[in-house]
Amino acid sequence: MTGPAATAHGAPPLSLDDYAALARRELPKDVWDFIAGGAGRERTLAANEAVFDTVSLRPKALPGFTEPDTHVEVLGSRWAAPLGVAPVAYHELAHGDGEIGTAGAAGALGLPLVVSTFASQALERVARAASAPLWLQLYCFRDEEVTRSLARRAAATGYEALVVTVDTPFMGRRLRDLRNGFQVPPHIVPANLVDDLADGAQAGGAASPAAHSRTAFHPALDWSVVARLHEWSGLPVIAKGVLSGADARAAMDAGVSGIVVSNHGGRQLDGAPATLEVLPEVVAAVEGRCPVLLDGGVRRGSDIVVALALGATAVLVGRPVLHGLAVDGAAGAHAVLSLLMRELADTMALTGRATVDAVDVSVLAPRAMHLRHLDLPYLPKEQR
Repeated sequence: MTGPAATAHGAPPLSLDDYAALARRELPKDVWDFIAGGAGRERTLAANEAVFDTVSLRPKALPGFTEPDTHVEVLGSRWAAPLGVAPVAYHELAHGDGEIGTAGAAGALGLPLVVSTFASQALERVARAASAPLWLQLYCFRDEEVTRSLARRAAATGYEALVVTVDTPFMGRRLRDLRNGFQVPPHIVPANLVDDLADGAQAGGAASPAAHSRTAFHPALDWSVVARLHEWSGLPVIAKGVLSGADARAAMDAGVSGIVVSNHGGRQLDGAPATLEVLPEVVAAVEGRCPVLLDGGVRRGSDIVVALALGATAVLVGRPVLHGLAVDGAAGAHAVLSLLMRELADTMALTGRATVDAVDVSVLAPRAMHLRHLDLPYLPKEQR
């Protein structure tokens, strides 16, 4: 895109929805569908966003402060906001700046980035561009040495945690990609894997993500993987893809240092619950023993406040950052994250929360029809 980004009406983008619309104009249809699409009929994809619209916030009159402090500490690192970039494959699909551009944008704002196993730029190159915490997301491969190598490289390069995806023995059935016959273009490769895979043909097979997952991913993992990853790397291990209290307890028993409540952006089991729906159940199961993050459907700063109110430590966003990249490279990613941070601060001010720690369930409006479907076991009696 040349010149300042503008919506169809000629106005500058003012929301994440605006950036999504601009990105859709910029990207080829098959690439847009790969980024935007979900599994099956995309019920879970839609539910992730829709559930935030069912929750109301309680404004606070005369809050008595000017600018809230949005900083938060997660696993010993101080983040500028309870917000990070979720792992998303192949940032170069959106823009040539790729993960390096994303790392620079997030770092400039003091926000963390979770780098995907299937990043289009090597984790070492991304680390050189970063100035805020980096975590590495891991898929575990049938060839254990591939997984071990990634874990050790992350530790050697200064990554602060490993994020093991626990809901993906293979990739879900994504109809948009099947209809489009989607293939990652030849000039974009899984840069973290090309030296570890046994031969070039295997690396080339990653051009079809769903087919590659069926042959390369370890389909029979159990929770013992947590101990192995920690042993190989010495890094804390975070489980991403937890959607129940039972799985949260199993993850804790296995020794995880954090949990991400995630349904893979609606890209795995269609019909799985929206992440916000199950967040209170997971938070209750964890009982404060580790941070609980949420991804899926966060599109406004007010959504971050809702997630915090229901017990999340922080949220991760994925697709919106790629939308920003598609619109204006690293500057677009920076703009998207900045917008979320501004909306977060505004919502905290309007609800009378001067710090992130002050955001609790009392920020939600009294329980009514719009909260009936949410299980909120720790709501005060007057809100039940």
